[in-house]
Amino acid sequence: MVQKYQSPVRVYKHPFELIMAAYERRFPTCPLIPMFVASDTVNEYKSEDGAIHVIERRCKLDIDAPRLLKKIAGVDYVYFVQKNSLNRRERTLHIEAYNETFSNRVIINEHCCYTVHPDNEDWTCFEQSASLDIKSFFGFESTVEKIAMKQYTSNIKKGKEIIEYYLKQLEEEGITFVPRWTPPVACKSESSTSHTRRPVSPAINIPDSATKEGLNNKEILNTSSSPSEPTAGTPDDKLDADYIKRYLGDLTPMQESCLIRLRQWLQETHKGKIPKDEHILRFLRARDFNIDKAREILCQSLTWRKQHQVDYILDTWNPPQVLQDYYAGGWHHHDKDGRPLYVLRLGQMDTKGLVRALGEEALLRYVLSINEEGLRRCEENTKVFGRPISSWTCLVDLEGLNMRHLWRPGVKALLRIIEVVEANYPETLGRLLILRAPRVFPVLWTLVSPFIDDNTRKKFLIYAGNDYQGPGGLLDYIDKEIIPDFLGGECMCEVPEGGLVPKSLYRTAEELENEDIKLWTETIYQSASVFKGAPHEVLIQIVDASSVITWDFDVCKGDIVFNIFHSKRAPQPPKKDSLGAHSITSPGGNNVQLIDKVWQLGRDYSMVESPLICKEGESVQGSHVTRWPGFYILQWKFHSMPACATTNLPRVDDVLASLQVSSHKCKVMYYTEVIGSEDFRGSMTSLESSHSGFSQLSAATTSSSQSHSSSMISRWRFC
Repeated sequence: MVQKYQSPVRVYKHPFELIMAAYERRFPTCPLIPMFVASDTVNEYKSEDGAIHVIERRCKLDIDAPRLLKKIAGVDYVYFVQKNSLNRRERTLHIEAYNETFSNRVIINEHCCYTVHPDNEDWTCFEQSASLDIKSFFGFESTVEKIAMKQYTSNIKKGKEIIEYYLKQLEEEGITFVPRWTPPVACKSESSTSHTRRPVSPAINIPDSATKEGLNNKEILNTSSSPSEPTAGTPDDKLDADYIKRYLGDLTPMQESCLIRLRQWLQETHKGKIPKDEHILRFLRARDFNIDKAREILCQSLTWRKQHQVDYILDTWNPPQVLQDYYAGGWHHHDKDGRPLYVLRLGQMDTKGLVRALGEEALLRYVLSINEEGLRRCEENTKVFGRPISSWTCLVDLEGLNMRHLWRPGVKALLRIIEVVEANYPETLGRLLILRAPRVFPVLWTLVSPFIDDNTRKKFLIYAGNDYQGPGGLLDYIDKEIIPDFLGGECMCEVPEGGLVPKSLYRTAEELENEDIKLWTETIYQSASVFKGAPHEVLIQIVDASSVITWDFDVCKGDIVFNIFHSKRAPQPPKKDSLGAHSITSPGGNNVQLIDKVWQLGRDYSMVESPLICKEGESVQGSHVTRWPGFYILQWKFHSMPACATTNLPRVDDVLASLQVSSHKCKVMYYTEVIGSEDFRGSMTSLESSHSGFSQLSAATTSSSQSHSSSMISRWRFC
């Protein structure tokens, strides 16, 4: 694989001629580069007017390689050929170098150029590019590649140091100015001078016309085997080394190269807005500076951003009032490193209520707006603190976290949001402080952690109870003056306190699906109508015994009976006119019947759970560990009100309830999922302990459960 290097533009705040005087002192040898043993001039050419000077040197290098490798290769030194083409008229120096030793096994090409800064003629720019292609090397290709890149990186780091060393040496000698080249006063005509010019060595084939008036360095370089590189451009299309250090941080030469090469590729191929350098760098860091991998995920993200207009989300989208009132999160000053600080009171947040009131799309859009705001704050803090700040700190308070937060559709929505954020905002989280983690936290962590990148997980600091108040706690990362009041500090935090979202704000699946905001997914819920005499049934095929069937449903209208059946044979596909048989339409919902009327319970299918009566407004979550492979049927059936046992007259409550069910119709919203036994962590079984009061925020909560030897159904009622 060919390894490439591209340097940023290095700026010397000295005139070109003075830099050239310092550069020439590197030869024939340079004490600052121990591996550079010697150099001999092979060919040299000077134009009569002194504007053009081309010199070719053979350089002797003592590579720092294992003695065994040198013995196998049969050499003690490596030789390179370097060709310098100086054009004093155009004020440019182009340097080309290639390896002479092992040229049939290893191909190394380097190109450097010194040019005048486009915005200041008294400054000098330097750029460098190189490539390494190892065809074969006695089976030590990987070792040689590592040695070569290490040596090259070491020399790159010394490049600026060497020039500055000789500049200082010149200054000590009293040389602080070198005049620019000017044409000789009595210059011979073009025709006469063309016959008097002779190259010092016939090995260089430079045409007589090389020194014609107006000839530029690019034309001279075109006589060589490799094409010339363009001169230094404006800051808009090239990165400056000082800019990188100031705004992006200390990068190794190879990391700088990866950033520049990926940026250049985007400029050449990407149609549309080019992301900021900080953003490109995040994707490179997320893939350990593997350009191919970083380019792939960055391009996917750019397409996603363009498709959903994410760049304009802060200007065009206003969060719904429900989010402003009940989403317990917000920005709060900054940490000790200058990173923006985001506070999330997850334990006080009604995640289920937010999903039911807003849907996943609005929640995702809100999380995206938080990330966009975080990027903006990082840029602002970079300017304020005078150092690169590319990530933020998140403080998560879990006081109040309980089993209600493990509502499976809510957890799944969270995982999908994490997936979107991980894909499009890599390396934006600098540190995550998790405070007051309760006993239920390990269950949530088991569900969430597999979806979080390994590098991100390393940034998590978790504190149980009040551990965050001691040494190694919050004070190590956040100044005492800005610790929020609810964590024992003195700073008033304006983050909303959250609370239960009123059920009156809940919306149906149809309402959520009809939203005009569709970012990346539809709601995970399905809606169904249940009629008297026409239950709604869902078929689940189980191949491996001991799988886990999980469900979550809300009874939106009427009372229903929930059953689970097992059959060894598959039911017949439902008829398209199954509803027509009952002469009932089902706007906004569906009704599927699978169990044939000729089937007999106990012969054709069996009940694996005791029937569960669910009242209107109830939320039901549960799971069933399957004993046998085959076909399982989840059934929601209309529940008829029984008469009072002591009289033939119906109860008042039953009459009032029956009036709420128009046309003998019930409605449910449900979600089901099958989990393999190897992936099951007992998260649903843990719901047996869901007698949670939702911290101090909960209204009266009642819970009842019916257990089977292999399964459990639990219910929550929230007023």
